[in-house]
Amino acid sequence: MEFEAVTLLVLLSVAALLWLQQYKSGNAGWVDVFWAWATGLCGLLYLVTGSGALLPRVVAGVMLLTWSLRLGGHIFSRVRAEPAEDGRYAAMRAALGARAQPVLLLFFLGQGLLAWLFSLPFSVIGDQQMASMTMVVAGLLIGMTAILGESIADAQLRRFKQRPNSDSKTCREGLWRYSRHPNYFFEWLHWCGYPLVAMGAHSAGVLWLLPVAMFCFLWFVTGIPYTEKQAIKSRGEDYRDYQRTTSAFFPWRPGS
Repeated sequence: MEFEAVTLLVLLSVAALLWLQQYKSGNAGWVDVFWAWATGLCGLLYLVTGSGALLPRVVAGVMLLTWSLRLGGHIFSRVRAEPAEDGRYAAMRAALGARAQPVLLLFFLGQGLLAWLFSLPFSVIGDQQMASMTMVVAGLLIGMTAILGESIADAQLRRFKQRPNSDSKTCREGLWRYSRHPNYFFEWLHWCGYPLVAMGAHSAGVLWLLPVAMFCFLWFVTGIPYTEKQAIKSRGEDYRDYQRTTSAFFPWRPGS
């Protein structure tokens, strides 16, 4: 547990430094990049330093590295390109007023803690001695398909936003025709792959906490609630109509 304690300390230290950076820049969006890259790096450390069977460690490592680089790179490009701070954090600052910085410090430290918690289950795969080839392949297919799906959803939304006069309109094309948040759905689906890779490992059931936790955060906390609130604020009745006809999370045929 000494190694895990060191990684937690490092993550909290980096999170505190990032808080200082946002204090100067006024942009808290970089914490999302930190979470994606920190989770991936710490999880990879557990997989690389583990003494378990090679196959599940390699498969989980490929999935985690691909996910971390893609998501972190996507958010990095978005935060760097946009002149204004993400609407979620701008709204947080406005609502908190003078208490914004202390709360943001706790939030940044909390993101460091979450990155540590999400990476910790990979120590189970790192020490996994037995593996089911069928389950490992199934986990790989689910994990990589989810990454592809999320990439497609992000690309479709990006192309839509690049069109003139798209600011007050809602994307209803491609995957966005079947889900209001296909990127969130595929993000959740990705984490369903790791428990399958870990089948046969001691304490493999711990990895099912990953998709459960991700679903709870996306559905109740940092995902859908804030995103939909901002969408209604900026797109009004057009988005309310989208809510009435389109599934919130799981892809489904649109209603009328």
